[in-house]
Amino acid sequence: MSVRKTCFENDKIYHIYNRGVEKRNIFTEDIDYVRFLHDLFELNNQNKSPNITYHFKALKNSEARPSNLKREPRELLVEIFGFVLMPNHYHLILKQKSDNGVIRFMQKLGTGYAMFFNQKYERVGSLFQGKFKSILVDKDSYLIHLLNYIHFNPLDLNLGGPASEYLRKYRWSSFLDYIGEKNFPSITSRDFMLNYFGETNREERYKKEAEEWLREKDKNISDIRKIVLLEN
Repeated sequence: MSVRKTCFENDKIYHIYNRGVEKRNIFTEDIDYVRFLHDLFELNNQNKSPNITYHFKALKNSEARPSNLKREPRELLVEIFGFVLMPNHYHLILKQKSDNGVIRFMQKLGTGYAMFFNQKYERVGSLFQGKFKSILVDKDSYLIHLLNYIHFNPLDLNLGGPASEYLRKYRWSSFLDYIGEKNFPSITSRDFMLNYFGETNREERYKKEAEEWLREKDKNISDIRKIVLLEN
């Protein structure tokens, strides 16, 4: 696998990522993360999106739960299998659902969030380091490693303490929803990935596997990074 210009195809899965221009932080406080997550849900729609600012203002002083918004049924551009937001970058696992779905979704997401961020912090210019990067995921083994890779990303911020405990306190990823602890469940489509862990008790099985990897954190996470980055 290599990072190159991608011709996106329906029903194919892609690893999408980007970071702030000059490696700057793109999330500086909780409300920034909440806005990006809100946009992940709200802008994933072939139809015209409702007034983002209006709905977001209604959420910003409470727990962000996109599923609470009253809306017409969405026609998805992509399925979001997993995500993580870090201070200066993000990772997404997307499956394209409609023609040009990935490009349309990422354009809406990047433009909408950059406008919010620049207005809030009174800045101008590009927020992200060029166009988002994309990698076709065409191996099941790579997909499982990729999910763990993005879920374990926050451990780079952990200054001490048990890794599993830190991940369960980190809200800005899909990890909690995958282990059955409701966080932002409306954003992700998890059945496809959880099917790799059996037909029953799938969240518990994924949780146990993640804990097994985390028991030998340094070795196993290093192995995951090597697999993901080498195949990139």
